[in-house]
Amino acid sequence: MKENIFSVLAEKACKARENSYAPYSHFRVGAALLAKSGVIYTAVNMENSSFPAGVCAETAAFAKAVSEGEREFTAIAVAGGSAGEECFPCGICRQTMAEHCTGDFTVIIVKSPDDYRTIKLSELLPFSFRL
Repeated sequence: MKENIFSVLAEKACKARENSYAPYSHFRVGAALLAKSGVIYTAVNMENSSFPAGVCAETAAFAKAVSEGEREFTAIAVAGGSAGEECFPCGICRQTMAEHCTGDFTVIIVKSPDDYRTIKLSELLPFSFRL
């Protein structure tokens, strides 16, 4: 079951990446965030000519979910760059995840809908900042 939902998230992240707004770097990123409720929130990165005012796909997905009342999350898939490349969340996105999730939260690094790997947030950000 878990592997199946990871495949679904990987596919949705790749599909979302197609809608990215990246006219400057051309580095497209899509994310698919699974809430514990079972709802999947997709989002993309949005660049802005006023660097660094852009928004990362991962942070946009969390903002979308939180604005809909979600507070508990299970996993996120991140597809960035071209198919076949791995794209890890930036430091700000990692800290955003730490703000809203526990260390066992699953991050899915997507090369393609059929090629991805999983990593726990605690491995991705071992010394997160918490108040």
